[in-house]
This record gives sequence, structure tokens and C-alpha cells, in this order.
Amino acid sequence: MITISHATIKDIPIIQKIAHTTWPVAYGEILSKEQLDYMLEKMYSDATLMDNLTNKEHHFILANEDGVCLGFASYEHHYLNKNGTRLHKLYLLPESQAKGMGKLLLDKIVVLAKENRSEVISLNVNKFNKAFTFYKKMGFEIVAEEDLEIGNGYLMEDYKMEKKI
Repeated sequence: MITISHATIKDIPIIQKIAHTTWPVAYGEILSKEQLDYMLEKMYSDATLMDNLTNKEHHFILANEDGVCLGFASYEHHYLNKNGTRLHKLYLLPESQAKGMGKLLLDKIVVLAKENRSEVISLNVNKFNKAFTFYKKMGFEIVAEEDLEIGNGYLMEDYKMEKKI
């Protein structure tokens, strides 16, 4: 049975493990190993995750099956002081993908977003990431393209997507 739970600071190592396992599979054909390592350190260090959880009002939820965490998502309500929820992250261990867990995590965020009076859920996804197809299937539409410099000469080439709720 799959359950969704809210993550706390004590779950940071689980989030990091899933990210470090998932990213090489998700981005290995898109990004260099150097950029992968740089981004993982930048986005999943203890300090960054602690800041996300305690100062930036990012909420993390975990997908568990039989007591084992297989994935996570993070989101932020009132993103940019608007009536929207931002999906910052959604990652599942490779062996857990295509089993409906991503949809369960997203459905939970939709419920929470509606409770917080959000009118839209927004996200960025790498233009070449296979997850783009998943988000299209879940009702997200491209609203813009965005290239973000993230330091060290690296660029994130993303689609900005939104889903009205």
C-alpha cells in the first residue's frame, strides 16, 4: 500500500538519497556529470534543504510503500505572492516510476493547493527530460520557455508549465 506523508528535517537524508539515485538516470543523457554533481550539491546539500524546509516555506511529501520511501515532491504555496502553488521537485526512484506514484504525489499537491486557494500549479521541467511527457499527461501546458543561468557556466533549459485547478 502506498502512503503519502509530510517530510521533516529528519527526512533530509532520504530526500538526498533519492535525488542522488534518480538524477543520473533522469539527466544522465542531458547534462554532463560535472553539471549533475554541481546541481545536486547546490540543490540537495544539508544547508539548502534545511533552508527550504525552515525558511523558504517549501513543503516536502514522501511516497512510501511498505515503510520504504520511494519518492518525494516539494511544493510552495502562494508562489511569488500569487494564488498559485509551485511544484519545485518530484522524483521517484527509477524502479518505482510508471506505477502511479508520481500521479499520487501530484494529486496530493493539487488537493493541498486547492485548500490554499491556489488557482494554478506551476513548474519548470528540462526541455529534454522524459518527465515532460508525464506533466503533459497530467494536464500541464507549456506557458513559456526559460533558460536559467545557475552558476559555474551552467544553464537550465526549461519549459515553464502550468495546470489550472
